[in-house]
This record gives sequence, C-alpha cells and structure tokens, in this order.
Amino acid sequence: MVIKIVLVGKTDAVYLQTGINVYLDRLKHYVPVKMIEIPELKNVSALSRDQIKTREGELILKQISQSEHVILLDEHGKTFTSVNWARDLEQKLAHSSKDIVFVVGGSYGFSEDVYKRANSMLSLSEMTFSHQLVRLIFVEQLYRAFTIIKGEPYHHE
Repeated sequence: MVIKIVLVGKTDAVYLQTGINVYLDRLKHYVPVKMIEIPELKNVSALSRDQIKTREGELILKQISQSEHVILLDEHGKTFTSVNWARDLEQKLAHSSKDIVFVVGGSYGFSEDVYKRANSMLSLSEMTFSHQLVRLIFVEQLYRAFTIIKGEPYHHE
C-alpha cells in the first residue's frame, strides 16, 4: 500500500515546504508516501476558470491509475474529527489493496472529469485555506491519523 499525494503547482513558501518535509519524514515510519507536483499552467491569462480546471484535470488524471482509490481534498467533501478520520483511513487500509491517492487541486478546484473519477471527497475544514497551506495541514493530519491508528501519544483528546 502506497499513499500518493497529487498537487497542482509547487509549494512556493520555504516555511511550508519545511513543515511538509517534517511530516513526510515522520510518515515514512508508517507508510510509503509519494508526492507528485504537477506544474502550474503557463500563460493562463486568456483562459477561463473552466478551461484552467479542464487542463489541470487532464494533468491530474494522468497521475492516477484505474486501480487506485482517489480522494479529493475539496470544500464540499466529508468532514471528520481527527479520530474519526483516522478510523475511516484505517478501514480503507485494512480492507483494500488499492493505493490511495489524495488530490489537492489548483486555485479554482477540480474539473468535472476529476470529480467523476474520485471515489470520495474530504474537507479539512468549513474554512477556506490556500491550496499551498492545505498541503501542510493535510500531511500533518495524515501523520496524526497514523499515530491515532497506532495508539501513539501525538494526539490528545
């Protein structure tokens, strides 16, 4: 089982990348994690939001195989407490041999084709975060979920 995180664009801020790297390093003890950064589109000023989402969607879908379980990080996704999400993730890991792919879209979200391919959607909060900041928040929550699953003392209730 491998967890892939597909991201549109590079993480620009050094402080965010530093934090992401801390949690990716910690996650190595639980599961292989592969981050795939899709380059941001160039010369998009003449494109509509839908055209941008469509082009980004094509690049996202190239990174996903038919055998993978795809979860979009999306504001309309299901919300969980950290403990409940850890239990949900634990069930997915225990009852499927599929790799799990989490996708963080670009500034405008996902194309219809990406929504159609997704198996489910996850919302980290009812608040809106930049797609740059979501990366750090998500990998921290992924790490937190694994410590909860393993009964380790990182998460406090």
